[in-house]
Amino acid sequence: MNSAHTLTIAPLSAPETLTEAAKVAIFTADKLFLQTIASPCARPVLDAGLPYTAMDDLYESCVDFEELNRQIAERLTAGGSCVYAVMGGGCYAQLPAIRAQAAERSFALRVLPGVGYAAAAFPEVQEGLRLTASEPLPRLNPGLDLTIEELHSSIAAAECKLRLLEYYPSEHLVSLATLGADGCYTYQTFPLQDLDRQSHYHAASVIFVPRVAFEGLDHYGYDELVTVVERLRAPNGCHWDREQTHQTLKRSLLEECYELLDAINEGDDAHLAEELGDVLLQVVLHAVIAAEQGRFSERDVADGLVKKLLYRHPHVFGDVTVQSTEEALRNWEALKQKERGQSTVASSLQSIPRSFPALIRCDKVQRRASKAGFDWAGAREAFPILPGEVRELEEAMAHGSGAEVEEELGDVLFSAVNIARLLGMDAEELLQRSTDKFVARYAKMEALAREEGHNIHDLSFIEQDRYWQQIKK
Repeated sequence: MNSAHTLTIAPLSAPETLTEAAKVAIFTADKLFLQTIASPCARPVLDAGLPYTAMDDLYESCVDFEELNRQIAERLTAGGSCVYAVMGGGCYAQLPAIRAQAAERSFALRVLPGVGYAAAAFPEVQEGLRLTASEPLPRLNPGLDLTIEELHSSIAAAECKLRLLEYYPSEHLVSLATLGADGCYTYQTFPLQDLDRQSHYHAASVIFVPRVAFEGLDHYGYDELVTVVERLRAPNGCHWDREQTHQTLKRSLLEECYELLDAINEGDDAHLAEELGDVLLQVVLHAVIAAEQGRFSERDVADGLVKKLLYRHPHVFGDVTVQSTEEALRNWEALKQKERGQSTVASSLQSIPRSFPALIRCDKVQRRASKAGFDWAGAREAFPILPGEVRELEEAMAHGSGAEVEEELGDVLFSAVNIARLLGMDAEELLQRSTDKFVARYAKMEALAREEGHNIHDLSFIEQDRYWQQIKK
């Protein structure tokens, strides 16, 4: 680009880390802009008595960072060539606005390398993760050293602390580096829980969080779960976990789902969280096994799920408007059928997995047929079908074959599920309750017989039924 003017960005951090290129640019600038005079990093400019224009008035007057960055970019490009002295390693959040404004006004943009606050404060930390407190902290890896720059206030420190406590023990020792007016850092070490209780913070403050051994963490998340499962599946891991396949885990997944349903019914949060974890373990095991085979990974699983949720919720993530839950569900079903290429009602019915519990599958099939208009007006209208099916069962038992009895008995169950659905009830839940009632009554019957000196196994059906009728009353 043949530009008439050049905008140079020169980083200022601690005096001993000021690069020669930045020093030359700042001290020979015809027009110098200073990001702020409030930072100790500005001391070299102030002490040298260099003429400058500071941006502090914009920091105080702008209502948000987008407006701030825009006005800074306009000020920098309003005249000729200039140097913008910024605090720390660079003004990364402001760069997009500055770059766009420089291009619009035909300025050549030159960004000099610099040493950031973290590198100046903790030069011994050569590896790890470096973040800025002014931006939301991403998912963290406690197995790496962590430095966080620009801890400018107790509020910022409190926000960082809350995020860090999701990963690190509250007593984990951290170090806070504060840049003094003399351009030198001083250090304090204290437990993480005290991060927001220190006496002084400013834009040059840096917190160092040392790595923690995996087994020493107080809290674990999804990424840590994947790490554990990968370790269990490794050559020197657990024999049982290493032997598992998609096929061998099928029963475990089913059992864990049923245990989760029990926990939901109990209403015990601790038990619910535990059982959700057991189901999640099954999901991660399948994903890790697939990743080992080069088929897909746990990220592919999450990616597919997120994309499906975005696609099936256009009323949340798009421009579709719905007025009710029913309308949202209709849209969901329509999008799902389109996604799966189901052009007929029959194909929709056939797509319901046969591995579902029979009562649940039956209910789901009936509901989908109902959406196509194939349904009774209500339970009263459907009820006469049930005694009719019972009579056919009775005839089959008297005169038919075993196959005929099976067929008619299945029809009785299908009709019973139909009535439950039309009454707004869950046939699966109803049968569970009836089974629970039977178990409870049998326990009482057995206890009553024992009180009268009888062993339930020694009693005939007629004698047992006498106790049963007593319990029912």
